[in-house]
Amino acid sequence: MAFRPWTEPELTALHRLPMHSVPHRDRIELDGRWRFQLLPKPDAELAADWAEVDVPGCWTMQGFEDVPHYTNVQMPFPGDPPLPPEQNPTGVYEREVEVPGPWLAGRRIVLHVGAAESVLIVVVNGHDVGIGKDSHLASEFDLTKFLKPGPNVIRLRVVKWSDASFIEDQDQWWHGGITRSVFLYATARVHLADVRVDAGLTDDLRTGTLAISAEIDFDGLPHQADWTVEARLGETASLSAAVPFAGLKPGPRVVRADSEPLSRHRFELVARLVSGVDLTQDEAADWAALADQLRPAVDGRIRLTTEIPDVAAWSAEQPNLYPLTVVLRSPAGESVEQVELRVGFRRVEIRGLDLLLNGARVLLRGVNRHDFDQFTGRVVSAASMRADVIAMKQFGFNAVRTSHYPNDPAFLDLCDELGLYVIAEADVESHAFIDRVCDDPRYLGAWVDRVSRLARRDKNHVSVIVWSLGNESGHGTNHDAAAGWLRRYDPSRPLHYEGAIRWDWASDQRVSDLTCPMYPPISALLDHAESGKQRHPLIMCEYSHAMGNSNGTLAEYWEAIESTPGLQGGFIWEWWDHGLVQKLPDGTTRWAYGGDFGDVPNDTNFCLDGLVWPDRRPKPALWEHRQLAAPVRITAAPDIFRTGALQVWNRQYFTDLGWLRASWDLSADGEVLHRGELALPDLAPGGKAWVNVTGWELPPVRDERELELTVRFFTAGPQPWAPADFEVCWGQVAVLPGRDDPPPGPRVAPKLAPGDQVHLDSEGQLIHELLSDSPRLCLWRAPTDNDRFGGVAAQWREWGLDRLTSNLASLRRHDGSYVVVYSVVTAAGIVVQHERHLRALSSGGVLVDENVVIPAELTDLARVGVVFETVPGLDQVEWLGPGPVETYPDRRRGGPVGRWRSSVADQYVPYVKPQENGGHHAVRWFDVSDGRGRGFRLAGDRQFQISATHFRATDLATAGHDVDLVPRPETIVHLDAAHRGLGTASCGPDTLPEYMIEPGTYRWSWRLTPLIPGRSPM
Repeated sequence: MAFRPWTEPELTALHRLPMHSVPHRDRIELDGRWRFQLLPKPDAELAADWAEVDVPGCWTMQGFEDVPHYTNVQMPFPGDPPLPPEQNPTGVYEREVEVPGPWLAGRRIVLHVGAAESVLIVVVNGHDVGIGKDSHLASEFDLTKFLKPGPNVIRLRVVKWSDASFIEDQDQWWHGGITRSVFLYATARVHLADVRVDAGLTDDLRTGTLAISAEIDFDGLPHQADWTVEARLGETASLSAAVPFAGLKPGPRVVRADSEPLSRHRFELVARLVSGVDLTQDEAADWAALADQLRPAVDGRIRLTTEIPDVAAWSAEQPNLYPLTVVLRSPAGESVEQVELRVGFRRVEIRGLDLLLNGARVLLRGVNRHDFDQFTGRVVSAASMRADVIAMKQFGFNAVRTSHYPNDPAFLDLCDELGLYVIAEADVESHAFIDRVCDDPRYLGAWVDRVSRLARRDKNHVSVIVWSLGNESGHGTNHDAAAGWLRRYDPSRPLHYEGAIRWDWASDQRVSDLTCPMYPPISALLDHAESGKQRHPLIMCEYSHAMGNSNGTLAEYWEAIESTPGLQGGFIWEWWDHGLVQKLPDGTTRWAYGGDFGDVPNDTNFCLDGLVWPDRRPKPALWEHRQLAAPVRITAAPDIFRTGALQVWNRQYFTDLGWLRASWDLSADGEVLHRGELALPDLAPGGKAWVNVTGWELPPVRDERELELTVRFFTAGPQPWAPADFEVCWGQVAVLPGRDDPPPGPRVAPKLAPGDQVHLDSEGQLIHELLSDSPRLCLWRAPTDNDRFGGVAAQWREWGLDRLTSNLASLRRHDGSYVVVYSVVTAAGIVVQHERHLRALSSGGVLVDENVVIPAELTDLARVGVVFETVPGLDQVEWLGPGPVETYPDRRRGGPVGRWRSSVADQYVPYVKPQENGGHHAVRWFDVSDGRGRGFRLAGDRQFQISATHFRATDLATAGHDVDLVPRPETIVHLDAAHRGLGTASCGPDTLPEYMIEPGTYRWSWRLTPLIPGRSPM
C-alpha cells in the first residue's frame, strides 16, 4: 500500500464528517460479533479464515496474540515521532448489514464508529470511504453513495500504532480495537447538522439566559426559503426562526462585507461607534442597517435567544435539568427532524483568584478518571459508568477530570444528571517527547483537531465547566493555536493546562486560566498563595497519588485549601486501580499489571494507583476522603459535658440541610450509653448554628473511661445517587478525653503479681503459652509503593532494617523485674541499643517497659515497635480506637473512635502488589482471641499503632501479587510506639516531617493481659 496514513501526522482524517452534538436517533446498532483477522502489519494480506470478535471490544482482551501493554512515560516501541514500528498489529473487522428500503429512498446514511485505537480505515462494499484518527473520539462517514439494497459489507481496518500514538502517550494500558459503539443512522437530506445550547445566568443568578444555535445542512440540494427551526424548553413558550440564506433574499448579496468600501457617512458612523461616543437615534438606526450588511447571517445557521425568570440553577449539589426540544420544519410545516436535549443553567467565571460557580467559590473535591474495565480494558458499559458516578458522589467528590482524553459521552450525560463538575480533557499527551512534539508543525493540525472536536462534541454538557488542552505535553506553539481556537469558539468556559505552568506558577499562562500544578508539596501551595504573585485560582490537576497504601497527608492538604484564599481544591490521582483480569495456567486469575503479559518495556505496577480496586470496591483511603468532604461538620461547645451543645456547620454552597437527618450516640470506651435523634437546624448554605442534643443526660461518675459523642448524618429520603438512610458522613467530639487527659489526682498503676511469673528463654526472650514467637524489636515494614518509588525502601534495605539480630548483652533481676539488654544489629552492622523490663501482673499478664536508642545514622525509619506471633487459632480481634477501616498516622480521619470487631483474615487489605497494610492508628487497647474467651489484650501507656495479620512483613515484601500470598496459621502482631506516615511519594511529596521517625531514644510501656471470661482485662 503506497499510501500509509498511519505515518502521516498532517493527516488527521479523510472524508470524516465534522464533530457535532446532535443525537440522531433513527439508527441501526452494529454492536455484537464481527468477523475478525489480526494482521502483523497494516498492509499485510488477508487470510482465507476469519475469527470472531466482540464490538465494542479490545482485541488485546479477547485472546489474540497481541496483548495489553502498560507504560507510563516511555513509548512501548523504539523510535522517534512520527514513525511507528513496521510490525504493527492491525485488526480487520467485517460484517454485513441490510439497510431498510426507506433509508435508501432519498435518506442520508452515516456510519458512526465511537472510538478506534488508533487509526480507522473504512471500506464499504469494496469502496474506500474514509480515515479517522483519535483513539477516544468518534469518527463519522457519509455512506449514502456506497450502500445498496440487500447485504452491504462494512470493513473497518484498525491500525494499532501510528503517528497519533506519540500524542496518545497517556499513563494507561495500550490496547487495540474498536472500543465504543458502532452504528448506522439516517437523516433526511436536509437535516440538523449541529445544535449548540448556551444556558447561563444573568447577574442576579436567578434569570436564565438561553441561546440556541442550529446549523442546517442541505446536503447539496438547492436551498429553499421558509425552512424554520423551533425550540421549546420545558413548559416555556416556543422560539422559532427562519433559516437564513442570503442568496434567497431580494437585493444584492454581501459576499465580503468587511472589505467593501465605506461611504463617507458610513465611515464617520463607524468611527463614532468605535470611539465610544453615544450614537444619536438616527445614527443608531443607520448602524443597525449597516451592521446587517457588514455582518450578514451565515447561510443555514440560526440563533434563538431568550431569558427565563426564576430558573432552577444547575450545580453538582442540585443538578437541575430542563428538557429541550429542537425541531427542524420544512417549508410545508412538517417536522423533518426533532432533537431532545437536557439543559442546565449555570454560570462559570473567574474573578480575581476565585473560580466562581453560580456566584459561589466552590472548592473542587475532584478525582481523575480513565475509561477502564477489569475484563474489557477500555470498553465501559453504561451501568459501569453510572456506578462510577454514584460511588464518587457517595464518597464526597463533586468534580472529575476526564484524564487524559474525552471519556465515553455517556459518562458526561451521567455527570449532568447526577451532578459532577467536569474538566473535559482533549486526547493530547506526548509525555515521552514532552517538549518536542508540541512545537512540531507536522502535529499542529492534530492538536487543533483534537481540542476542537472535544469542544464540539461536549459543548452542551452543563457539567463541563473547564476545557483542558491535554496532559503532560510540554508547552508549544501547537498549544497556543489550540487555545486560540477554543477561546474563540467558547469563551464561556475557562481553559486548563498544567504544561503551561510547570515550572513558574506566576508566569504568563496565556493558554491556562487556572494554576493547575501536579503533586505540589503543601508548603509550596501556601508559599505561592502568600507570595503576592499568584495570578489565577490554584486547583491541583493531580495530587495525592493513590498507589497502594497511600494518600497520606490528605487531611493536611485540605486544611491548607480550606484556610487559604486562592487555593480551591484539586483532583486526586486517580479513581481506578488498572488491574486487568488475567487467567493463569492453573485456571486461577489475578489482577495483572505491567510486565505480567510479557509486555516489554513496562512500568510494572504503576498502573495500580486508584482509590478503588479494579472491581470498584473502595480502598481505605476513600473513607478518609469521604470524611474530609463531609457536607456537615460539628464542633463541641467548651462545656459540652454539662450542656450537650454542638455547633452545626452547613458546608454546602447551594443547599440547606433539609435532605439530611441525624442521629447521635454517647459512648464510653466504645460502649453506647445513650442514643437519640438530633434535630438539624434550618441552615442556609455556609451557615452555622448551635443546637442542644435532645435527651442529653450527664454521663455517669468519672471512671477514666473515654466518652465520645458521635453524630451520624443520613439521607432523609432517596437521592438519585443514594437510597434513603444512606450514611453520608459523621462527626465525633470528645466529651471527656479519657486516659490521655486524666483528671487531677494520683493515677492507679497496674497491679503487680507477687513472685516471679515471667518466663524467659536463654536469650532473654519472653516465653508465653499464647505466643509462638517472642516479642522482638522491629524497625521495618513491608515497603509500600510510596516507600519503594520514593526511595526510602532502598535505604532501609541498605541499612539492613529487614534483617535484625538481637544479641543478649545482659539479663538481671531488679526490683521484681527482669532487665534485659540487647545489642540489636542490622544486616549492615548498625547497632541499636534495646533495654527491656518485664514484670508479672496480678492478672497473669506481663508488663513490659521498652527503651530503644536509635543511632544517628538511621535517619528515617518505618517504625519503632515490637512484633510477635501467636499460637494458631487466635484469629479474632477487637479494639478500641479508630475503625473499622485501616488508619495510619497521616491518614487517620476516615474512622470514628469506637469498639470494633473483626477476624484477623479480614484485617488484611488486599493491595494488588502486597505491602504494609491493615494498621490501626491511636489504638487504646487491642484484643486477640479465638472468639471463645482464649486470648489476650494489649494496652499501654499511650495510644499505639497496631496490626494483626496472617502474613509476616517478609511475606508481603516478596510477593508479586496478592494471590501469591499463603496465610500463616499464626497471627502476626505489630505494636508500634511510632510508625512512619504513608505520604504519597510514589508520585508526589513524601509524608510531612512530623510523621517521620528520626534517631533518638524511644520509651514506652505495654502490657499483655490474658482474657478471662467475666473479668475485664487491665
